[in-house]
Amino acid sequence: MHIEFRHLRTVRAIYQAGGLARAAEQLNITQSALSHQIKGLEEQTGVELFVRRSKPMTLSAAGMRFLRLANQVLPQIEALEAEFDGLREGSSGRLHIAIECHACFEWLFPVLEKFRKLWPDVDVDIRPGLAFDAMPALQKEEVDLVVSSDPEDMAGISFSHLFDYAPVFVASSQHRLAQKPYIDAEDFRGETLITYPVERSRLDIFSQLLSPAKVEPATIRQAELTAVILLLVASNRGVSVLPDWVVREVKYSSDYVTRPLTSKGLTRGLFAATRNDDLAKPYMVDLIRLAGEEARRLQQV
Repeated sequence: MHIEFRHLRTVRAIYQAGGLARAAEQLNITQSALSHQIKGLEEQTGVELFVRRSKPMTLSAAGMRFLRLANQVLPQIEALEAEFDGLREGSSGRLHIAIECHACFEWLFPVLEKFRKLWPDVDVDIRPGLAFDAMPALQKEEVDLVVSSDPEDMAGISFSHLFDYAPVFVASSQHRLAQKPYIDAEDFRGETLITYPVERSRLDIFSQLLSPAKVEPATIRQAELTAVILLLVASNRGVSVLPDWVVREVKYSSDYVTRPLTSKGLTRGLFAATRNDDLAKPYMVDLIRLAGEEARRLQQV
């Protein structure tokens, strides 16, 4: 036997319509062609699928078995066709995100909440990007967008600028450095530095200040949450360096102060890295737009 999807659709349509004429109209074929299709199918199976003497036309026991198969298979096929239609039209797809900037979780979640309401059929997933190399994963299509502060020259990859921020020194208002107008690399000697649990190369304090100056703090203490870092800082258990927008957004306590790093201050950019082929997808355009709007909101807080 060679059962085709059209055979399943035919049996289901005749059952639902109760006769050949209405089924043929639903399937957009002639009644004669539909009758020939049924005859050919019954010759293949070697059994009668319909009780022709009944009105409306009913299924035989074998026909009911065929209908059960149609009801199992056709909804899956139709769902797949709808999914492919959505992919072609840009209304559905996959958006798996890797985040190299640990603090960006607090910025990204409001963006994704707005995005979810606009694009409910897009499969969104977040991969922290801390335990694997996110950019090669982007090139291999393992993820679709990387939030990063380190743009690179990579074939097939575009970096969309989201916003600029300033890494700032954070210390207890009682700390010995709290009265300084700005903080240099040498000031970190002998200090307990509280950071996110991220490798050094992804922390602004090391990549932009301490590593070039070959300065090591006395101790490094790690905390997962921004609120915990600020709690420890306010309790004078150490100092930290955080993006200025993070400190403004969390507003944990008034028992700490912020100071610029170096006399000129440091400025970093945050970018959305995507494959060039994905840039024109409507949902990708919307995500980058929403991210930019949220970034501007944070800068005005």
